[in-house]
Amino acid sequence: MSSRFTAIIFIVVLALITLSSAIFFVDERERVILLRLGQIEKADFEPGIHFKIPFVNEVRRFDGRILSLDATPARYLTGEKKNVIVDSFILWRVANVADYFTSMGGDEESAKLRLSQIIKDGLRAEFGRRTIQEVVSGERSVMVSGLMDEANRIANEFGIEVVNVRIKRIDLPTEVSSSVYTRMEAERERVAKDLRSRGAEEAEKIRSDADRQRTVILAEANRQSEMLRGEGDALATQIYADAYGQNESFYSFYRRLGAYQHIFQGDDLLVIEPKGDFFSSFSDLNILD
Repeated sequence: MSSRFTAIIFIVVLALITLSSAIFFVDERERVILLRLGQIEKADFEPGIHFKIPFVNEVRRFDGRILSLDATPARYLTGEKKNVIVDSFILWRVANVADYFTSMGGDEESAKLRLSQIIKDGLRAEFGRRTIQEVVSGERSVMVSGLMDEANRIANEFGIEVVNVRIKRIDLPTEVSSSVYTRMEAERERVAKDLRSRGAEEAEKIRSDADRQRTVILAEANRQSEMLRGEGDALATQIYADAYGQNESFYSFYRRLGAYQHIFQGDDLLVIEPKGDFFSSFSDLNILD
């Protein structure tokens, strides 16, 4: 009885071991292939529970998440034959697990080395088509876009997808930095001189326009003042004429008294004979009698 019971337990345990060996679980963060005697039988399993033949099939698992590769800073030659030191990193993932296993043997380090070389070749080509100013100032996004297209074209053969390439820093060697900064300084100085000359030209135009407006305003003011002065003189003459017409003898006498007051002032002595129209009032008033 005991031996039978022992046999049953052994069979049950063997069955459990066989069943557990026939079942495998696939996580959604993994890429899994099923091998049969070292050859790929099936790849890209959906997440969940799957079955295999115990002792015949082998399950190989690979990280299906986006991985990062921090590339070693390297020197690249620009289109103007200047060296730059570029520090970059790469985001990548396993896109086709069968091709990845076949080409790289499933070795992540081998994949990183191959991917790093692909990106370096791409960066070398992209930098070789551009000047330092284009690389530093504004064409970095265009350059990265072209680099990713070419890198994915090559990496897809290995079952790898390049998700992104980021350039962290672009440094210039000391001998290049001096010449670049000197050129940038000269360019900024040229722009500053151009702006100053334009400003001086605009200022001269404003001053000329102000002088012209000043001349026009003064001329118009003088014209109006002369008109007003003429109108005032005409009005005064008319008033004098009207007053003279009302009493000619009184007006003549009043004017003559004013002339006498103007001539005979001070301590000067004038000895003349009081004859003529100018001295008629002396005779009429008997001033000398």
